[in-house]
Amino acid sequence: MADPRGFLKVRQRETQPRRPVPVRIMDWKEVYEAQDRGVLKSQAGRCMDCGIPFCHQGCPLGNLIPEWNDLTWRGKGEEAIERLHATNNFPEFTGRLCPAPCEASCVLGINQPAVTIKQVEVSIIDDAFENGWVQPLPPARLSGKTVAVVGSGPAGLAVAQQLTRVGHTVAVYERDDKIGGLLRYGIPDFKMEKEQVDRRVEQMKAEGTRFRTGVAVGTDVTWEQLRRRYDSVVIATGATVPRDLPIPGRGLEGIHFAMDYLVPANRVVAGETVEDQIDAKGKHVIILGGGDTGADCLGTAHRQGAASVTTLAIGKQPPLERASHQPWPTFPTLFEVASAHEEGGERTYLASTVEFVGENGKLTGVKVAETEFVDGKRLPKAGTERIIPADLVFLSLGFTGAEPAGITEQVSAEFDGRGNVARDGYYMTNTEGVFVAGDAGRGQSLIVWAIAEGRACAAAVDKYLMGSTILPAPVAPTDRAIAVL
Repeated sequence: MADPRGFLKVRQRETQPRRPVPVRIMDWKEVYEAQDRGVLKSQAGRCMDCGIPFCHQGCPLGNLIPEWNDLTWRGKGEEAIERLHATNNFPEFTGRLCPAPCEASCVLGINQPAVTIKQVEVSIIDDAFENGWVQPLPPARLSGKTVAVVGSGPAGLAVAQQLTRVGHTVAVYERDDKIGGLLRYGIPDFKMEKEQVDRRVEQMKAEGTRFRTGVAVGTDVTWEQLRRRYDSVVIATGATVPRDLPIPGRGLEGIHFAMDYLVPANRVVAGETVEDQIDAKGKHVIILGGGDTGADCLGTAHRQGAASVTTLAIGKQPPLERASHQPWPTFPTLFEVASAHEEGGERTYLASTVEFVGENGKLTGVKVAETEFVDGKRLPKAGTERIIPADLVFLSLGFTGAEPAGITEQVSAEFDGRGNVARDGYYMTNTEGVFVAGDAGRGQSLIVWAIAEGRACAAAVDKYLMGSTILPAPVAPTDRAIAVL
Protein backbone atom coordinates (compact mmCIF):
# COMPACT_ATOMS: atom_id res chain seq x y z
CA MET A 1 0.00 0.00 0.00
CA ALA A 2 1.01 3.65 0.04
CA ASP A 3 1.89 5.11 3.45
CA PRO A 4 0.65 2.49 5.97
CA ARG A 5 -0.15 5.25 8.45
CA GLY A 6 -1.04 7.91 5.91
CA PHE A 7 -4.72 8.09 6.76
CA LEU A 8 -3.77 8.50 10.45
CA LYS A 9 -1.10 11.15 9.89
CA VAL A 10 -3.00 13.19 7.25
CA ARG A 11 -6.63 13.41 8.25
CA GLN A 12 -7.42 16.57 6.32
CA ARG A 13 -8.63 16.33 2.74
CA GLU A 14 -6.95 18.91 0.47
CA THR A 15 -8.30 19.33 -3.02
CA GLN A 16 -6.84 21.12 -6.00
CA PRO A 17 -6.89 24.92 -5.44
CA ARG A 18 -9.02 27.10 -7.70
CA ARG A 19 -7.87 30.38 -9.17
CA PRO A 20 -9.27 33.48 -7.43
CA VAL A 21 -12.80 34.31 -8.60
CA PRO A 22 -12.04 37.90 -9.74
CA VAL A 23 -9.24 36.53 -11.93
CA ARG A 24 -10.86 33.48 -13.44
CA ILE A 25 -14.13 35.10 -14.51
CA MET A 26 -12.06 37.37 -16.76
CA ASP A 27 -11.09 34.45 -19.00
CA TRP A 28 -12.24 30.99 -20.10
CA LYS A 29 -9.27 28.96 -18.89
CA GLU A 30 -9.66 26.06 -16.46
CA VAL A 31 -10.39 27.23 -12.94
CA TYR A 32 -7.95 24.85 -11.22
CA GLU A 33 -4.33 25.52 -10.37
CA ALA A 34 -1.65 22.84 -10.23
CA GLN A 35 -1.55 20.92 -6.97
CA ASP A 36 1.59 21.12 -4.84
CA ARG A 37 3.56 17.88 -5.27
CA GLY A 38 4.03 17.36 -1.58
CA VAL A 39 0.33 17.80 -0.90
CA LEU A 40 -0.58 15.47 -3.75
CA LYS A 41 1.74 12.77 -2.41
CA SER A 42 0.36 13.05 1.11
CA GLN A 43 -3.21 12.91 -0.19
CA ALA A 44 -2.45 9.79 -2.24
CA GLY A 45 -0.85 8.34 0.89
CA ARG A 46 -4.21 8.51 2.71
CA CYS A 47 -5.39 5.55 0.64
CA MET A 48 -5.67 2.53 2.94
CA ASP A 49 -5.28 -0.22 0.31
CA CYS A 50 -8.42 -1.80 1.76
CA GLY A 51 -8.86 -5.54 1.77
CA ILE A 52 -12.07 -4.92 -0.17
CA PRO A 53 -11.60 -1.63 -2.05
CA PHE A 54 -15.15 -0.36 -2.36
CA CYS A 55 -13.89 2.46 -4.62
CA HIS A 56 -13.82 -0.26 -7.32
CA GLN A 57 -17.53 -0.82 -6.73
CA GLY A 58 -18.22 2.90 -7.03
CA CYS A 59 -16.38 3.21 -10.36
CA PRO A 60 -18.13 1.65 -13.38
CA LEU A 61 -14.73 1.35 -15.07
CA GLY A 62 -13.30 -0.68 -12.20
CA ASN A 63 -10.32 1.67 -11.95
CA LEU A 64 -7.41 0.18 -9.99
CA ILE A 65 -7.47 3.09 -7.58
CA PRO A 66 -5.39 1.77 -4.66
CA GLU A 67 -2.66 0.71 -7.08
CA TRP A 68 -2.20 4.07 -8.74
CA ASN A 69 -2.59 5.89 -5.42
CA ASP A 70 0.35 3.83 -4.16
CA LEU A 71 2.40 4.50 -7.29
CA THR A 72 1.70 8.23 -7.04
CA TRP A 73 2.80 8.24 -3.41
CA ARG A 74 6.00 6.46 -4.45
CA GLY A 75 6.64 8.93 -7.29
CA LYS A 76 6.31 6.30 -10.02
CA GLY A 77 4.27 8.30 -12.50
CA GLU A 78 4.96 6.19 -15.58
CA GLU A 79 3.79 3.03 -13.84
CA ALA A 80 0.79 4.91 -12.45
CA ILE A 81 -0.45 5.93 -15.91
CA GLU A 82 -0.07 2.34 -17.11
CA ARG A 83 -2.38 1.15 -14.35
CA LEU A 84 -4.81 4.00 -14.97
CA HIS A 85 -4.94 3.41 -18.72
CA ALA A 86 -5.50 -0.29 -18.09
CA THR A 87 -9.13 0.50 -17.25
CA ASN A 88 -9.78 4.05 -18.49
CA ASN A 89 -9.14 5.31 -22.01
CA PHE A 90 -9.58 8.97 -21.11
CA PRO A 91 -8.68 9.82 -17.51
CA GLU A 92 -8.12 13.45 -18.53
CA PHE A 93 -11.89 13.63 -19.15
CA THR A 94 -13.10 11.77 -16.07
CA GLY A 95 -10.53 13.46 -13.83
CA ARG A 96 -12.04 16.81 -14.74
CA LEU A 97 -15.72 16.07 -15.34
CA CYS A 98 -16.77 12.99 -13.38
CA PRO A 99 -18.56 13.60 -10.05
CA ALA A 100 -16.42 10.81 -8.58
CA PRO A 101 -18.77 8.07 -7.33
CA CYS A 102 -15.53 6.28 -6.40
CA GLU A 103 -14.95 8.84 -3.64
CA ALA A 104 -18.45 8.27 -2.30
CA SER A 105 -17.50 4.58 -1.95
CA CYS A 106 -14.09 5.20 -0.35
CA VAL A 107 -13.84 3.18 2.87
CA LEU A 108 -12.00 6.04 4.54
CA GLY A 109 -15.13 8.10 3.93
CA ILE A 110 -17.00 6.16 6.61
CA ASN A 111 -15.49 8.29 9.36
CA GLN A 112 -13.08 10.70 7.58
CA PRO A 113 -13.14 12.78 4.41
CA ALA A 114 -12.60 10.46 1.44
CA VAL A 115 -9.33 10.18 -0.44
CA THR A 116 -9.00 12.77 -3.25
CA ILE A 117 -9.17 10.06 -5.89
CA LYS A 118 -10.26 12.33 -8.72
CA GLN A 119 -7.44 14.78 -8.03
CA VAL A 120 -4.81 12.02 -8.05
CA GLU A 121 -6.27 10.66 -11.28
CA VAL A 122 -6.04 13.93 -13.18
CA SER A 123 -2.52 14.57 -11.90
CA ILE A 124 -1.39 11.19 -13.23
CA ILE A 125 -2.64 11.80 -16.76
CA ASP A 126 -1.47 15.43 -16.87
CA ASP A 127 2.02 14.33 -15.85
CA ALA A 128 1.89 11.56 -18.44
CA PHE A 129 1.10 13.96 -21.27
CA GLU A 130 3.74 16.41 -20.05
CA ASN A 131 6.42 13.72 -19.94
CA GLY A 132 5.53 12.07 -23.24
CA TRP A 133 4.29 8.84 -21.70
CA VAL A 134 1.04 8.83 -23.70
CA GLN A 135 1.93 7.25 -27.02
CA PRO A 136 -0.14 5.75 -29.86
CA LEU A 137 -0.82 2.02 -29.56
CA PRO A 138 -1.52 0.86 -33.14
CA PRO A 139 -2.55 -2.74 -33.69
CA ALA A 140 0.05 -5.35 -34.59
CA ARG A 141 -2.16 -6.63 -37.43
CA LEU A 142 -5.47 -5.77 -39.07
CA SER A 143 -8.51 -8.00 -38.83
CA GLY A 144 -10.05 -7.03 -42.16
CA LYS A 145 -13.26 -6.06 -40.37
CA THR A 146 -14.76 -2.57 -40.52
CA VAL A 147 -16.83 -0.66 -37.96
CA ALA A 148 -18.68 2.65 -38.17
CA VAL A 149 -19.11 4.53 -34.89
CA VAL A 150 -21.69 7.30 -35.02
CA GLY A 151 -21.02 9.99 -32.43
CA SER A 152 -17.70 11.19 -31.05
CA GLY A 153 -18.50 11.77 -27.40
CA PRO A 154 -16.79 9.73 -24.67
CA ALA A 155 -18.73 6.55 -25.45
CA GLY A 156 -18.06 6.70 -29.18
CA LEU A 157 -14.38 7.51 -28.72
CA ALA A 158 -13.96 4.66 -26.24
CA VAL A 159 -15.59 2.18 -28.64
CA ALA A 160 -13.43 3.41 -31.49
CA GLN A 161 -10.14 3.30 -29.62
CA GLN A 162 -10.71 -0.18 -28.23
CA LEU A 163 -11.74 -1.63 -31.59
CA THR A 164 -8.92 0.10 -33.46
CA ARG A 165 -6.35 -1.29 -31.05
CA VAL A 166 -7.46 -4.88 -31.68
CA GLY A 167 -7.10 -4.46 -35.42
CA HIS A 168 -10.46 -3.40 -36.82
CA THR A 169 -10.73 -0.51 -39.25
CA VAL A 170 -12.90 2.06 -37.49
CA ALA A 171 -14.46 5.24 -38.85
CA VAL A 172 -16.05 7.72 -36.45
CA TYR A 173 -18.85 9.85 -37.88
CA GLU A 174 -19.61 13.22 -36.28
CA ARG A 175 -22.16 15.76 -37.47
CA ASP A 176 -20.26 18.73 -36.02
CA ASP A 177 -17.19 20.19 -37.66
CA LYS A 178 -14.85 18.90 -34.95
CA ILE A 179 -14.55 15.69 -32.95
CA GLY A 180 -15.65 15.50 -29.32
CA GLY A 181 -19.42 15.75 -29.15
CA LEU A 182 -20.51 17.53 -25.99
CA LEU A 183 -16.93 17.27 -24.72
CA ARG A 184 -16.13 19.76 -27.46
CA TYR A 185 -19.09 22.09 -27.57
CA GLY A 186 -21.17 21.26 -24.50
CA ILE A 187 -18.53 21.55 -21.76
CA PRO A 188 -17.20 25.08 -21.19
CA ASP A 189 -13.45 25.60 -21.33
CA PHE A 190 -13.35 26.71 -17.70
CA LYS A 191 -14.15 23.09 -16.83
CA MET A 192 -12.02 21.45 -19.52
CA GLU A 193 -9.93 23.19 -22.16
CA LYS A 194 -10.22 21.60 -25.57
CA GLU A 195 -6.53 20.77 -25.75
CA GLN A 196 -7.50 17.70 -23.74
CA VAL A 197 -9.74 16.50 -26.58
CA ASP A 198 -7.38 17.51 -29.38
CA ARG A 199 -4.35 15.59 -28.15
CA ARG A 200 -6.36 12.43 -27.51
CA VAL A 201 -7.84 12.61 -31.00
CA GLU A 202 -4.33 12.96 -32.42
CA GLN A 203 -3.31 9.82 -30.55
CA MET A 204 -6.30 7.95 -31.98
CA LYS A 205 -5.50 9.12 -35.51
CA ALA A 206 -1.95 7.84 -35.09
CA GLU A 207 -3.37 4.48 -33.98
CA GLY A 208 -5.44 4.25 -37.16
CA THR A 209 -8.91 5.49 -36.22
CA ARG A 210 -10.49 7.47 -39.04
CA PHE A 211 -12.69 10.50 -38.42
CA ARG A 212 -15.48 11.83 -40.63
CA THR A 213 -16.68 15.23 -39.44
CA GLY A 214 -19.58 17.29 -40.76
CA VAL A 215 -21.59 14.18 -41.61
CA ALA A 216 -25.13 13.92 -40.21
CA VAL A 217 -25.99 10.23 -40.24
CA GLY A 218 -29.64 9.80 -41.14
CA THR A 219 -29.59 12.61 -43.70
CA ASP A 220 -26.16 13.12 -45.32
CA VAL A 221 -25.66 9.38 -45.24
CA THR A 222 -28.28 6.89 -44.14
CA TRP A 223 -27.95 4.29 -41.42
CA GLU A 224 -28.81 1.68 -44.02
CA GLN A 225 -25.87 2.81 -46.17
CA LEU A 226 -23.52 2.48 -43.19
CA ARG A 227 -24.91 -0.97 -42.43
CA ARG A 228 -24.19 -2.11 -46.00
CA ARG A 229 -20.71 -0.55 -46.09
CA TYR A 230 -19.42 -1.69 -42.67
CA ASP A 231 -19.40 -5.04 -40.91
CA SER A 232 -20.86 -3.41 -37.79
CA VAL A 233 -22.34 -0.06 -36.77
CA VAL A 234 -22.33 1.47 -33.28
CA ILE A 235 -24.83 4.14 -32.29
CA ALA A 236 -23.17 6.49 -29.78
CA THR A 237 -25.09 9.68 -30.43
CA GLY A 238 -25.89 10.47 -26.80
CA ALA A 239 -29.17 11.54 -25.21
CA THR A 240 -29.51 14.99 -26.68
CA VAL A 241 -33.26 15.64 -26.75
CA PRO A 242 -33.81 18.35 -24.09
CA ARG A 243 -36.65 18.25 -21.59
CA ASP A 244 -39.03 21.18 -22.19
CA LEU A 245 -41.25 23.12 -19.80
CA PRO A 246 -44.61 23.67 -21.57
CA ILE A 247 -46.14 26.33 -19.33
CA PRO A 248 -47.84 29.62 -20.25
CA GLY A 249 -45.48 32.04 -21.96
CA ARG A 250 -43.12 29.36 -23.28
CA GLY A 251 -43.12 30.98 -26.72
CA LEU A 252 -41.74 34.31 -25.54
CA GLU A 253 -38.46 35.51 -26.99
CA GLY A 254 -35.59 35.00 -24.55
CA ILE A 255 -36.29 31.41 -23.42
CA HIS A 256 -33.71 28.88 -24.59
CA PHE A 257 -32.60 25.32 -23.96
CA ALA A 258 -29.27 25.21 -22.15
CA MET A 259 -27.37 23.62 -25.03
CA ASP A 260 -28.65 26.25 -27.46
CA TYR A 261 -26.81 28.70 -25.22
CA LEU A 262 -23.69 26.72 -24.35
CA VAL A 263 -22.76 25.39 -27.79
CA PRO A 264 -22.52 28.79 -29.53
CA ALA A 265 -20.71 30.22 -26.48
CA ASN A 266 -18.12 27.45 -26.70
CA ARG A 267 -17.72 28.01 -30.42
CA VAL A 268 -16.97 31.69 -29.82
CA VAL A 269 -14.38 30.77 -27.19
CA ALA A 270 -12.80 28.51 -29.81
CA GLY A 271 -12.40 31.52 -32.10
CA GLU A 272 -15.37 30.91 -34.37
CA THR A 273 -17.82 33.58 -35.53
CA VAL A 274 -21.38 32.85 -34.47
CA GLU A 275 -24.27 34.85 -35.82
CA ASP A 276 -27.03 35.83 -33.39
CA GLN A 277 -25.20 34.41 -30.41
CA ILE A 278 -27.16 34.41 -27.16
CA ASP A 279 -25.23 36.87 -24.99
CA ALA A 280 -25.97 37.41 -21.29
CA LYS A 281 -23.99 40.64 -21.00
CA GLY A 282 -25.87 43.16 -18.87
CA LYS A 283 -28.94 40.91 -18.66
CA HIS A 284 -30.88 39.32 -15.82
CA VAL A 285 -30.62 35.57 -16.27
CA ILE A 286 -32.66 32.76 -14.73
CA ILE A 287 -31.53 29.14 -14.98
CA LEU A 288 -34.13 26.44 -14.40
CA GLY A 289 -32.45 23.32 -13.08
CA GLY A 290 -29.72 22.89 -10.51
CA GLY A 291 -27.50 20.25 -12.12
CA ASP A 292 -24.13 20.34 -13.84
CA THR A 293 -25.50 21.80 -17.07
CA GLY A 294 -27.14 24.59 -15.10
CA ALA A 295 -23.80 25.30 -13.43
CA ASP A 296 -22.18 25.46 -16.88
CA CYS A 297 -24.75 28.08 -17.89
CA LEU A 298 -24.05 29.95 -14.67
CA GLY A 299 -20.30 30.10 -15.21
CA THR A 300 -20.78 31.10 -18.84
CA ALA A 301 -23.18 33.91 -17.92
CA HIS A 302 -20.69 35.23 -15.35
CA ARG A 303 -17.95 35.37 -17.96
CA GLN A 304 -20.23 37.15 -20.42
CA GLY A 305 -20.97 39.82 -17.81
CA ALA A 306 -24.57 39.09 -16.80
CA ALA A 307 -26.21 41.68 -14.54
CA SER A 308 -27.60 38.91 -12.32
CA VAL A 309 -28.03 35.16 -12.41
CA THR A 310 -30.62 33.18 -10.43
CA THR A 311 -30.82 29.39 -10.41
CA LEU A 312 -34.23 27.90 -9.57
CA ALA A 313 -34.74 24.30 -8.50
CA ILE A 314 -38.18 22.84 -7.87
CA GLY A 315 -37.04 20.41 -5.17
CA LYS A 316 -35.53 20.70 -1.71
CA GLN A 317 -31.95 21.74 -1.14
CA PRO A 318 -29.90 18.53 -0.81
CA PRO A 319 -28.33 17.85 2.59
CA LEU A 320 -24.69 18.57 3.41
CA GLU A 321 -24.25 15.07 4.88
CA ARG A 322 -25.41 11.64 3.76
CA ALA A 323 -29.11 11.01 4.25
CA SER A 324 -30.07 7.81 6.08
CA HIS A 325 -31.62 6.33 2.93
CA GLN A 326 -28.32 6.80 1.04
CA PRO A 327 -25.80 5.03 3.28
CA TRP A 328 -22.18 4.36 2.44
CA PRO A 329 -21.07 3.12 -0.12
CA THR A 330 -23.94 4.40 -2.27
CA PHE A 331 -23.58 7.61 -4.27
CA PRO A 332 -25.47 10.22 -2.21
CA THR A 333 -27.25 13.34 -3.38
CA LEU A 334 -25.48 16.18 -1.55
CA PHE A 335 -25.47 19.96 -1.71
CA GLU A 336 -22.41 20.88 -3.72
CA VAL A 337 -20.76 24.17 -4.53
CA ALA A 338 -19.29 23.99 -8.02
CA SER A 339 -16.74 26.52 -9.18
CA ALA A 340 -19.48 28.46 -10.96
CA HIS A 341 -21.48 28.79 -7.74
CA GLU A 342 -18.47 30.35 -6.03
CA GLU A 343 -18.47 33.06 -8.65
CA GLY A 344 -21.82 34.52 -7.70
CA GLY A 345 -25.50 34.21 -8.43
CA GLU A 346 -28.45 33.19 -6.30
CA ARG A 347 -29.61 29.62 -5.77
CA THR A 348 -33.24 29.13 -4.81
CA TYR A 349 -34.80 25.79 -3.93
CA LEU A 350 -38.45 24.78 -3.59
CA ALA A 351 -39.26 27.16 -6.44
CA SER A 352 -41.97 26.06 -8.87
CA THR A 353 -42.03 27.89 -12.18
CA VAL A 354 -45.63 28.83 -12.90
CA GLU A 355 -45.48 31.08 -15.94
CA PHE A 356 -43.16 33.04 -18.20
CA VAL A 357 -44.31 36.65 -18.43
CA GLY A 358 -43.45 39.24 -21.04
CA GLU A 359 -44.41 42.22 -23.15
CA ASN A 360 -44.62 42.52 -26.93
CA GLY A 361 -43.53 38.92 -27.32
CA LYS A 362 -40.37 39.33 -25.24
CA LEU A 363 -39.60 37.81 -21.85
CA THR A 364 -39.62 40.20 -18.90
CA GLY A 365 -39.86 37.84 -15.95
CA VAL A 366 -40.67 34.45 -14.48
CA LYS A 367 -43.60 33.86 -12.14
CA VAL A 368 -42.62 31.39 -9.42
CA ALA A 369 -44.26 29.99 -6.34
CA GLU A 370 -43.10 27.97 -3.37
CA THR A 371 -43.14 24.23 -3.92
CA GLU A 372 -45.36 22.13 -1.69
CA PHE A 373 -45.69 18.37 -1.63
CA VAL A 374 -49.21 16.96 -2.02
CA ASP A 375 -49.65 13.18 -2.20
CA GLY A 376 -46.04 12.85 -3.22
CA LYS A 377 -46.35 15.41 -6.01
CA ARG A 378 -44.52 18.72 -6.19
CA LEU A 379 -47.00 21.52 -6.78
CA PRO A 380 -46.91 25.34 -6.64
CA LYS A 381 -48.33 26.62 -3.36
CA ALA A 382 -51.25 28.96 -3.87
CA GLY A 383 -50.77 32.51 -2.63
CA THR A 384 -46.95 32.42 -2.78
CA GLU A 385 -46.53 33.59 -6.38
CA ARG A 386 -44.00 36.28 -7.22
CA ILE A 387 -42.34 37.52 -10.38
CA ILE A 388 -38.57 37.53 -10.81
CA PRO A 389 -37.37 39.94 -13.52
CA ALA A 390 -35.60 38.15 -16.35
CA ASP A 391 -34.24 38.93 -19.81
CA LEU A 392 -33.03 35.38 -20.46
CA VAL A 393 -34.15 31.97 -19.23
CA PHE A 394 -32.12 28.82 -19.80
CA LEU A 395 -33.90 25.48 -19.48
CA SER A 396 -31.47 23.03 -17.90
CA LEU A 397 -33.93 20.29 -17.02
CA GLY A 398 -32.10 17.27 -18.33
CA PHE A 399 -32.60 15.19 -21.46
CA THR A 400 -35.30 12.76 -22.49
CA GLY A 401 -33.42 10.43 -24.83
CA ALA A 402 -31.68 10.02 -28.15
CA GLU A 403 -32.64 11.84 -31.32
CA PRO A 404 -34.56 9.55 -33.74
CA ALA A 405 -32.35 10.62 -36.71
CA GLY A 406 -33.94 7.99 -38.97
CA ILE A 407 -32.69 5.09 -36.84
CA THR A 408 -35.99 3.20 -36.79
CA GLU A 409 -36.94 3.94 -40.39
CA GLN A 410 -33.56 3.12 -41.91
CA VAL A 411 -32.30 0.12 -39.92
CA SER A 412 -35.42 -0.88 -37.96
CA ALA A 413 -33.73 -0.37 -34.59
CA GLU A 414 -36.36 0.20 -31.93
CA PHE A 415 -36.63 2.70 -29.09
CA ASP A 416 -37.72 1.77 -25.57
CA GLY A 417 -40.35 3.53 -23.47
CA ARG A 418 -37.80 5.99 -22.06
CA GLY A 419 -36.71 7.34 -25.42
CA ASN A 420 -33.48 5.31 -25.60
CA VAL A 421 -32.37 2.99 -28.38
CA ALA A 422 -33.38 -0.48 -27.22
CA ARG A 423 -30.68 -3.16 -26.92
CA ASP A 424 -30.11 -6.62 -25.57
CA GLY A 425 -27.67 -7.80 -22.91
CA TYR A 426 -24.80 -7.53 -25.38
CA TYR A 427 -25.37 -3.94 -26.56
CA MET A 428 -26.96 -5.07 -29.83
CA THR A 429 -30.19 -3.55 -31.10
CA ASN A 430 -32.90 -5.71 -32.63
CA THR A 431 -31.05 -5.27 -35.94
CA GLU A 432 -28.12 -7.66 -36.19
CA GLY A 433 -24.75 -5.94 -36.30
CA VAL A 434 -26.08 -2.60 -35.06
CA PHE A 435 -25.02 -1.82 -31.50
CA VAL A 436 -25.63 1.09 -29.13
CA ALA A 437 -23.46 2.45 -26.31
CA GLY A 438 -23.53 5.32 -23.85
CA ASP A 439 -26.37 7.74 -23.25
CA ALA A 440 -28.11 6.80 -26.52
CA GLY A 441 -28.95 3.43 -24.97
CA ARG A 442 -28.64 4.18 -21.29
CA GLY A 443 -30.21 7.61 -21.04
CA GLN A 444 -28.61 10.71 -19.58
CA SER A 445 -25.80 9.57 -17.30
CA LEU A 446 -22.23 10.21 -16.14
CA ILE A 447 -19.16 10.44 -18.34
CA VAL A 448 -17.60 7.51 -16.50
CA TRP A 449 -20.58 5.36 -17.47
CA ALA A 450 -20.25 6.47 -21.10
CA ILE A 451 -16.62 5.35 -21.25
CA ALA A 452 -17.38 2.11 -19.40
CA GLU A 453 -20.21 1.31 -21.79
CA GLY A 454 -18.01 2.19 -24.74
CA ARG A 455 -15.36 -0.28 -23.59
CA ALA A 456 -17.93 -3.00 -22.94
CA CYS A 457 -19.72 -2.39 -26.24
CA ALA A 458 -16.38 -2.67 -28.05
CA ALA A 459 -15.92 -6.11 -26.49
CA ALA A 460 -19.39 -7.12 -27.69
CA VAL A 461 -18.69 -5.87 -31.22
CA ASP A 462 -15.32 -7.63 -31.31
CA LYS A 463 -16.92 -10.90 -30.23
CA TYR A 464 -19.65 -10.48 -32.86
CA LEU A 465 -17.05 -9.92 -35.59
CA MET A 466 -14.40 -12.43 -34.51
CA GLY A 467 -16.23 -15.02 -32.39
CA SER A 468 -14.23 -14.19 -29.27
CA THR A 469 -12.59 -11.18 -27.66
CA ILE A 470 -9.80 -10.22 -25.31
CA LEU A 471 -11.30 -6.79 -24.65
CA PRO A 472 -12.62 -6.04 -21.15
CA ALA A 473 -16.34 -5.60 -20.57
CA PRO A 474 -16.64 -3.66 -17.30
CA VAL A 475 -20.41 -3.08 -17.31
CA ALA A 476 -23.57 -4.67 -18.70
CA PRO A 477 -26.34 -2.71 -20.42
CA THR A 478 -29.02 -4.75 -18.63
CA ASP A 479 -29.25 -7.04 -15.64
CA ARG A 480 -27.92 -9.85 -17.80
CA ALA A 481 -24.25 -10.51 -17.13
CA ILE A 482 -21.77 -10.29 -19.99
CA ALA A 483 -18.86 -12.03 -18.31
CA VAL A 484 -18.85 -14.60 -21.14
CA LEU A 485 -17.35 -11.95 -23.40
